[in-house]
Amino acid sequence: MNAYSRRAFLTQIGLGAGALALQPARGAAAASAATAAAGSKPNIIFILADDLGYGDVGCYGQKIIQTPCVDRLAAEGMRFTQFYAGSTVCAPSRSVLMTGQHVGRTRVRGNAAPENAGPQMLREEDFTVAELLKRAGYTTGLIGKWGLGMPGDQGVPNKQGFDYFFGYLSQHQAHNYYPDYLWRNDQKVPLPNEVRPVGKDGGGIATKRVKYAGDLFAEEALAFVERNKDRPFFLYLALTVPHANNEAFRELKDGTEVPDYGPYADKDWAPQNKGQAAMITRMDSQIGQLMKRLKELGLDEKTLVFFTSDNGPHREAGHDPEFFDANGPLRGYKRDLTDGGIRVPFIARWPGKIPAGAVSGHVGYFGDFMATCAELAGVETPKNTDSISIVPALMGNEDKQGKHEYLYWEFHEGGFSQAVLLEGRWKGIRLKQRTAPIELYDVQNDIAEEKNVAEANPAIVARIARIMETARTESPDWPIKDRPAAPKKKQ
Repeated sequence: MNAYSRRAFLTQIGLGAGALALQPARGAAAASAATAAAGSKPNIIFILADDLGYGDVGCYGQKIIQTPCVDRLAAEGMRFTQFYAGSTVCAPSRSVLMTGQHVGRTRVRGNAAPENAGPQMLREEDFTVAELLKRAGYTTGLIGKWGLGMPGDQGVPNKQGFDYFFGYLSQHQAHNYYPDYLWRNDQKVPLPNEVRPVGKDGGGIATKRVKYAGDLFAEEALAFVERNKDRPFFLYLALTVPHANNEAFRELKDGTEVPDYGPYADKDWAPQNKGQAAMITRMDSQIGQLMKRLKELGLDEKTLVFFTSDNGPHREAGHDPEFFDANGPLRGYKRDLTDGGIRVPFIARWPGKIPAGAVSGHVGYFGDFMATCAELAGVETPKNTDSISIVPALMGNEDKQGKHEYLYWEFHEGGFSQAVLLEGRWKGIRLKQRTAPIELYDVQNDIAEEKNVAEANPAIVARIARIMETARTESPDWPIKDRPAAPKKKQ
């Protein structure tokens, strides 16, 4: 079975299927177990932006868009320079985050077509980080975009470990920042916006704009923290900013949706550029409000806050990503397997525990969130994962930090593509076909992946080729479909 089952998980840790709590951890996690037993398990907030590039925030080099609150998170915590998303598009990246399995083994490996959404849904046998934390005594909440289950099926958040959910189920509906309804648990919440549907996938364009979803998510996050201030909580704040409204772009040539242009209103820019910048700065301000509330409630030093993005920057709103240098020094964008598509900003803040102003070069990825949460909660990491806790790196103990031999990605749009990062340095990419030659880049000395060094390093290429064949499992939902070879030209 590709996905990690609840029954298998409980069996492996020596508990019956009806158990309500996990066993204490052993070995490297024993200290965390002792801390958890003493009642000091941290609250965990994971803030996930949507299509935010490596270079879209100031602490990663952004010069135009204002992000003072995210920059403050980095100044008061730790900024990672080589951290990777689970995938180069939304749904599989989130599946990796939830299951702790890389995209070659997790349930959801791509963005499924709306007419066949089943492959984009988690199922009963999948085991999520929310379930792990819930069993460890946390109250769990998801606010924002889910994208891994639809109404009535096994993948909805409340069947995947979340006590509370408010937001979008469909990632297609989530394109529209002014929806006419959102979900609260399994109930529709009508909104006063009026929407003209576009296509058959849940997307649309608001014809009457009253309530902005991003503002509602910010309010819900504050309320969730307030309700749960006296017990350990896990808040997965899955924002939609700055994802484009693709339907609005196709019809109106502007996929940025925001109530106002904020500090950019008077700029001599294209409206799409103003909108893109305003979306990010508005999100930044709301993150600042959340951090302020934590301090007001006395939760600041009890709460570990992560901030990142689900993949690289998009080019789908009509704005100019080069104008903002959204991918920074990297090459590529969303849907690319070069680092511009998968290397993301990653910040962690926990006052008194994580050194302020620290910068880490540790190479990790979304799948590591599972093991990290397990160690923080004092429980064992599920066996069938591709996850290594980054707690040592967070605490400044790089010499004790475990490392991946490799990281693996695959991408199913337009053919079957794969990428492997070996030993944090050697990046192999094979595009569209299993028989295509492997490109090789030394990302430690060539961050923009400009020079293909495959010919000079045949042994490295051979190792990566073996990993591409053995790292993944077959999935009936995501069969390999190579792009047909180009016809040979007549001589």
